[in-house]
Amino acid sequence: MGTLEVDVAIIGAGTAGMTAYRSARAHTERLVVIEDGPYGTTCARVGCMPSKLLVAAAEAAHAVAGAGRFGLRVPPAVVDGRAVMQRVRSERDRFVGFVTEAVDRWPEAHRLRGRARFVDAHTLLVSTPGGETRVRAGRVVIATGSRPVVPAAWRAAAGPRVIVNDDVFEWEVLPASVAVVGTGVIGLELAQALHRLGVRVRLYGRGGRIGPLTDPALQHLARQVFAHELPLTLASRHLEVRGHADGVAVHSVDDDGVAHEESFEWLLAATGRRHNTDDLGLEHAGVACDKSGVPLYDRRTAQVGASPIFIAGDAADDRPLLHEAADEGRIAGDNAGRWPDVRVRPRRAPLAVVFSDPQIMIAGASHAELAAAGTPFATGTVSFEDQGRSRVMGKNIGALRVYGAHGSGRFLGAEMVGPAAEHLGHLLAWSVQRGDTVQQMLDSPFYHPVVEEGLRTALRHLARELRMGPVPVERCLDCGPGA
Repeated sequence: MGTLEVDVAIIGAGTAGMTAYRSARAHTERLVVIEDGPYGTTCARVGCMPSKLLVAAAEAAHAVAGAGRFGLRVPPAVVDGRAVMQRVRSERDRFVGFVTEAVDRWPEAHRLRGRARFVDAHTLLVSTPGGETRVRAGRVVIATGSRPVVPAAWRAAAGPRVIVNDDVFEWEVLPASVAVVGTGVIGLELAQALHRLGVRVRLYGRGGRIGPLTDPALQHLARQVFAHELPLTLASRHLEVRGHADGVAVHSVDDDGVAHEESFEWLLAATGRRHNTDDLGLEHAGVACDKSGVPLYDRRTAQVGASPIFIAGDAADDRPLLHEAADEGRIAGDNAGRWPDVRVRPRRAPLAVVFSDPQIMIAGASHAELAAAGTPFATGTVSFEDQGRSRVMGKNIGALRVYGAHGSGRFLGAEMVGPAAEHLGHLLAWSVQRGDTVQQMLDSPFYHPVVEEGLRTALRHLARELRMGPVPVERCLDCGPGA
């Protein structure tokens, strides 16, 4: 057994770990990154990028299928499932290659392959292909990521026919049918994309919800919108999986006692992810953890209690998004590198996007967060059904809800299901971060005709509800409400 002495040890080489490495290296060259799996981030390998490649193919197929509404006569799109997956895998490998090339440029002394466990707060025992290495570190950054969760009963009943999103991107050809269980971001995006590419799909959920929206009005609308296109079973109080020779049968019973059974080639479990902290030996590190096993830490510093241990990315179980993981890695790596001079770093305004169609976004505080905090707030609303530019594009589906603080008139956040949500979400998150008031936002320029005019309509409604007035109610008479 060899011993390695370093200032900073980072467990995990994903987005958070790589960013932590760059930040810590600004302070010391005595550091090591420990990784027991393949290099390449979750985003590049099995998350953001391959899923958007599949979504892009689905959007192209859907655009061809809907061309008739614009007076275009085009042949029906023929989906070549093998070609679709070839592009997905090829481009995925290209993105992963960028990540692995970056790691290859690190000094060899900064890379250690193996599985790490704490012996104490400053010591890690790393099981490597060649034996065991003891790492003595002044500080440790936990950036071990997360993994999909699959109920053991499903695995027992249907074995290899139960897959997770990681497996989808290894397909060489699109299957004929897939049951998708889980109506969160991953389940919704993949179910709709596969459906639009000609795969028979049914999306199953248990709580009646779809996507991350917390505003009751938008949840109701989202259920209507997606049910119009996707076969949905959203309120399953009982779900049973049974494997058979050709695939898997899914038996469900809804809240009204109505039973439904359907067979598929595959069952895609999109039932959530679990942080990878349960096999780190944290009990030996002397840190306090919450009931799910995540160390208690300060998200402004990434420090676990008063210890020399820091945590970042999905392992922290906070906001499992790439930009958040990068921010957390930067904070954790910087503070681990400059220890004991730990500094507070302000966090960015929350922003989350679902690349469904219509898209979903939450910027700033959500409706549920404001209600739970007891914040006195008002709501402004716009429907995109008659919004000018949205109708021009044939994307006039959905609504936006914006929230503002009574008294100060400060803009607090928004939720949306509708066109261009990924872009509107950025504008609104920036306004939250700057601390804009609703009136300051209304004083900003709005071009015509653009989807952003719908945002202006919602902000005008919000200003009236806040009684911050006077706010003009004029609109483009030629374009309809929310122009």
